[in-house]
Amino acid sequence: MVLINDRIRELWRNIYKGNDIDYIQIKAEDSKSTSNFRQTYDYRVIQVKNGIELEMRGRCSAGQRVLACLIIRMALAESFSTHCGILALDEPTTNLDKENIVSLTYALANIIQSHENDGNFQLIVITHDQEFLDILRHTVQNVSHYWRISRNPQGYSVIKKERL
Repeated sequence: MVLINDRIRELWRNIYKGNDIDYIQIKAEDSKSTSNFRQTYDYRVIQVKNGIELEMRGRCSAGQRVLACLIIRMALAESFSTHCGILALDEPTTNLDKENIVSLTYALANIIQSHENDGNFQLIVITHDQEFLDILRHTVQNVSHYWRISRNPQGYSVIKKERL
């Protein structure tokens, strides 16, 4: 959990541009379960400001919640999927303000760059946010193309290879 929380903290500090939360982390506590067979845990996401921990649930905006979910998923993927070269994000900019969209884009560019020599890394982004794509297109280095999926007038999917 320590390594996961270290990565979550690092990603939060690099991506989140607000000043009301220093970082977030996952808290794991022994469950009060009556099971005698194995130990169980209760997990919750907390936010920290000036060393004070508060549960995030009910205290954060929709954008903060979306960003926390993205960051936690990215940290878990890095921790548990070291040989899996796919990171998939579905509408990652939903409820994010412009400043956090830009910083998320830079973080994704850094992740792509860190996997540049892996040979098997793929980033799958499902988005309708053209501005996010434009920023990503100008931020990512050493990637020559991406695949755009759209619908034609007859309603069929069209897959088109586009240069960055």
